[in-house]
Amino acid sequence: MRTSVKTRDCYTEILVNRLVFENLKHRPVRTLLSAISIGVQVTMILTLVGVSHGVTSDMSERSRGTGADIVVRPPGSSVFNMSGSNMVEKAVTIVRQQPHVALATGTLSQPVGPLFTYITGIHLDEFNSMSGGFRYLKGGPFTGPHEMIVDEVQARTDHLHIGSMLNFGNKWRVTGIVESGKLSRMFAQLEPLQEEYSQTGKISAVWVKVDDPENIPVVLDELRAKLEDHQVMSMEEMTSLLTANNLPLIQNFTKVVIGIGVVVGFLVVFLSMYTAVLERTREIGILKALGASPAYVLGILLRETVLLAVTGAFAGIIMTYGVQVLMRQFAPTFPMLIVKNWWLPSAGLALVGSLIGALYPGFKAAKQDAIEALSYD
Repeated sequence: MRTSVKTRDCYTEILVNRLVFENLKHRPVRTLLSAISIGVQVTMILTLVGVSHGVTSDMSERSRGTGADIVVRPPGSSVFNMSGSNMVEKAVTIVRQQPHVALATGTLSQPVGPLFTYITGIHLDEFNSMSGGFRYLKGGPFTGPHEMIVDEVQARTDHLHIGSMLNFGNKWRVTGIVESGKLSRMFAQLEPLQEEYSQTGKISAVWVKVDDPENIPVVLDELRAKLEDHQVMSMEEMTSLLTANNLPLIQNFTKVVIGIGVVVGFLVVFLSMYTAVLERTREIGILKALGASPAYVLGILLRETVLLAVTGAFAGIIMTYGVQVLMRQFAPTFPMLIVKNWWLPSAGLALVGSLIGALYPGFKAAKQDAIEALSYD
């Protein structure tokens, strides 16, 4: 007897699942559009998270590209804003006087456009000694004022070539295009840049190379004692701070996008399921006349919703790879990573929004009277 009950329950489960699939197949266009709409909210979340992680990871890698072991920043500055408050250039001299300091050079990061767009002023010989030097893809180093080199990403973004002129209050001529990964995307001579933007004698950071990695803690203590008000960090400390979780603006914006995504999923599924309930009124009446309980009817609609949400989440993940390709092509200065850790949370949010959207149509279907439903035209 117990075996026959289990067999009957299993058979019923198969029929219910088949009914769910057939209902979705019966309206392919609406099913496809609903799944894609749910996928869009997943793509929105994954794209935002991917860009925030990509930008901070890129900043971290470019900071490491200096070859420095320690960085000294002005008081009250932020690791995310390399063009923030400045300090006097004599700090470089103080740093060089400390034992175990092999190299030290100052740089000035001058904002010249939108977020993360700045020219970095450098002493070319000093910077080359510390970082290992630039690898030129085209052209060569700057030799005079109002000349600059750019990395390959900036060149691709602005369609630059050797001899291109950039207007940042004054015209700068591109003399070389280099591989990316060395602190900034645009470089110029330090002194002309200081004079151009009224920052004479000012720098944004001091990059320090220690003679032996084992002496980094010693040099850190010495510099913190000499430059009490300044921010003195090892490269490991600095790069550990360059994460999306340390950007309140990105975190708040992510929450807004997540909220919008849940609302989008709710509206899409609500409209889809509400329309489906109206179209299948007679079908629901037949099920109830055959003895289907309200929970049975509600369960069918919720299973359809879960299937839509899972399909939409999968589509959203796939579309994220497409967005990454588009970002590389049209916005290379904003690198995007595929953050797999967010796949399940974004899919879960899509499922939650979808289930909330399916509740009212589901309860409406479950409460329908069988006689009225059968007489529905």
